[in-house]
Amino acid sequence: MSENKTEVAVGGAVLAVAIGFVVYAGQVTGFTDRNVGYPLTASFRSLEGVTVGTDVRLAGVKIGTVTGIDLNPETFRADTTFNLKDGIDIPDDSAVVVSSEGLLGGNFVEIVPGGSPFNFAPGDEIEDTQGSVSLVSLLMKFVSGSGSSDSGQ
Repeated sequence: MSENKTEVAVGGAVLAVAIGFVVYAGQVTGFTDRNVGYPLTASFRSLEGVTVGTDVRLAGVKIGTVTGIDLNPETFRADTTFNLKDGIDIPDDSAVVVSSEGLLGGNFVEIVPGGSPFNFAPGDEIEDTQGSVSLVSLLMKFVSGSGSSDSGQ
């Protein structure tokens, strides 16, 4: 009978650790707070490397998450929706840029704040956008020599 109680106690401990891990993983990835905050939209020429769940950052600090990406068939641009944390007001002349964490890092959406005294309301569209820059195309231009000036001739 004592072996049975020990097995039940160990099984309960393993189950508690597994539940704790799932809760922790949900908080770290931001899965649990996707509907918290207010939405903003933006339209990008290129969203290479950005998917649903990508971080939205301001001054390097995560303030939101990309919640939706759709192709606009009329403009052929990527219409993007993201939620920002409540209490973070973004000036209405701010820009949104797809930035890279480095050569081997992933991309994220960065908000570059403006200086306007007026802020975006929930559901507003940020019109000043800059899409991602393809590192492969930049390297190809560098290797092929296109875009460089010929100073010798």
